[in-house]
Amino acid sequence: MSDPVAPLHVAVLGLGTMGRGIATAALAAGHAITGFDPQAAARDGAPAHVAAALDRAAAKGRLDAAAARAAADRFTVQDAAAPAVQDADLVIEAASEDADVKTALWRDVGPAAPAGALLASNTSSLSITALGAASGAPERFAGLHFFHPVSALALVELVRGAHTLDGTLDALEAFATGLGKTPVRCDDRPGFLVNRLLIPYLNEAAALADEGHATPQAIDDAMTLGANLPIGPLALIDAVGADVVLAIMETLHAEFGDPKYRPAPGLRRQVRAGRLGRKSGAGYHPYDDA
Repeated sequence: MSDPVAPLHVAVLGLGTMGRGIATAALAAGHAITGFDPQAAARDGAPAHVAAALDRAAAKGRLDAAAARAAADRFTVQDAAAPAVQDADLVIEAASEDADVKTALWRDVGPAAPAGALLASNTSSLSITALGAASGAPERFAGLHFFHPVSALALVELVRGAHTLDGTLDALEAFATGLGKTPVRCDDRPGFLVNRLLIPYLNEAAALADEGHATPQAIDDAMTLGANLPIGPLALIDAVGADVVLAIMETLHAEFGDPKYRPAPGLRRQVRAGRLGRKSGAGYHPYDDA
């Protein structure tokens, strides 16, 4: 494939919050993006979302206005997955955090991607080795886990699967660095680094809230004021999405089989009630701007 620090043709599969954020960062760095999402509404809305994000970056001085307009022009959308990847140098999958969904997608697009393309998943907790096997090219496959919001958080977890080649990691590291991110390498273990530590903490906060001994605001204040954290755990669940936190916790529990990773019942109830956080308008806290 072409030099990974040169402009690439990147396919982004999944145009939800994370996919759009990844696409915006790559466009701002000079790459061309072809996007795909199985949901027509996500496909149709992505160009406007991405253009608005680029305009905000220009307003903050991160891009000039002409560069933002040129970047938006490099974003196209396909209505099927295979055509989106057929000319790609790099394929980044940002589908929903569901093993069956991601596996099926990689079985579809892996054979459709060019033989030299790099393949990466933005999964936050699922097995890179298993997804790489589904792609049919595990040696060119790795985890490229961005964090929300992509525009603000510098970390990218670069996850080595069982068959990932060193050259694959080197090329993806160069790509992430070119986006202004700081890649941190790790092996394929449930939750990788951040979520192995973070999600059980959030789950414990959900359990504490469910016990009713303190209000959600009191729990968040205790951690921001007492531990000097920038955001409380329940507010962070609301920012990430209770459904996402639950899915990662379920993955940890299934992989380790340890009761300490069992999802809090209160977290499950939040998801069943549709109180997912900012994206649904209410979670542990209300959000008038959702």
